[in-house]
Amino acid sequence: MIVGSAVVQWGLAIATLLDLRRRDDDEVRGSKRLWRTAAFVNFVGPLAYFLFGRKKRG
Repeated sequence: MIVGSAVVQWGLAIATLLDLRRRDDDEVRGSKRLWRTAAFVNFVGPLAYFLFGRKKRG
């Protein structure tokens, strides 16, 4: 169970970092540096980014 949680946590962190790399600054709410740091805060940081940090494209 602990190993599974760690895998999910790191997967979310990596997905967050890759998404931040692909997006322009105007597609992210707030500072990209702040979101990169938040990506390493358990599950909360990546989930907050995906729920609140991204602006819709288009």
